[in-house]
Amino acid sequence: MAERYDGQGESGRAVLGRTLRFLREKEGKSLGQLADESGYDKSYLSRLESGERLSKVTVMEDLDSYYGAGDLLVSLWKVARIDAFKDKYREFMRLESTARVMYKYTPNVPGLMQTEDFAREVLSGPQTTERDQEAVEEQVAARLGRQLLLSKRPAPNVRFVMDELAFRRPSAGPATWENQLTHIEAIARWPNVVVQVLPFAAGIHDFMSKGSLTLLWQLDGSSVAYTEGDSGGLLTDDPGDVLHHRLSYDRLRDLALSPSESLTFIRDVLEEHRS
Repeated sequence: MAERYDGQGESGRAVLGRTLRFLREKEGKSLGQLADESGYDKSYLSRLESGERLSKVTVMEDLDSYYGAGDLLVSLWKVARIDAFKDKYREFMRLESTARVMYKYTPNVPGLMQTEDFAREVLSGPQTTERDQEAVEEQVAARLGRQLLLSKRPAPNVRFVMDELAFRRPSAGPATWENQLTHIEAIARWPNVVVQVLPFAAGIHDFMSKGSLTLLWQLDGSSVAYTEGDSGGLLTDDPGDVLHHRLSYDRLRDLALSPSESLTFIRDVLEEHRS
């Protein structure tokens, strides 16, 4: 049976949908019968089978029990969930490449500002093997390629709010960290870039321990919000959600040091490191 679900070239969501349909037809059930017996809406079940929707895991638990399939559907759902995150990140990357205005909050040094050596050290880690290093180099190249966004023409207007933690916990060797600080200080003086430091003294804020936030506006005025944490990323264009994140960002910006104060802060950290 496992071979039947091996969808080479298919997304995890498509494989899950095909498996749902296979199990239903194997039982000789119509979508209407399944809806009546499972308690789920017929159109909802249809969208699951077509791969248009990704359910909550509890739905797959119920259907695993209904079909007597062990944890097959839950296992496929976990793969489909990862695919969904990847799809959203690809869409985020596409929108980021065309955005005219970007607002970003990061608790660490953002990828758009990382030097090559800093990115390599951060991505490598102490357990990196020689084989892993090839993948690391691909990630470094991809990260550096993204940085062309800041200098393209017409240049986007970009505002970074960076947590003070990003400057107080160096993630690289002394020379690499000095070059990284120098690089951030240089970018902060670009005409299309604003950098603000969110100091520890600001206290608790909306995004503490939640990861990063990016807001993007296109030339046509459309906007999206992208949040990313340890469990993955979430892209939304829902106006209410985007507005909520915009208000959260405004509060972070208001708590942060001004651009000139932030530039002084960065230079002071750089001098402390050199001494």
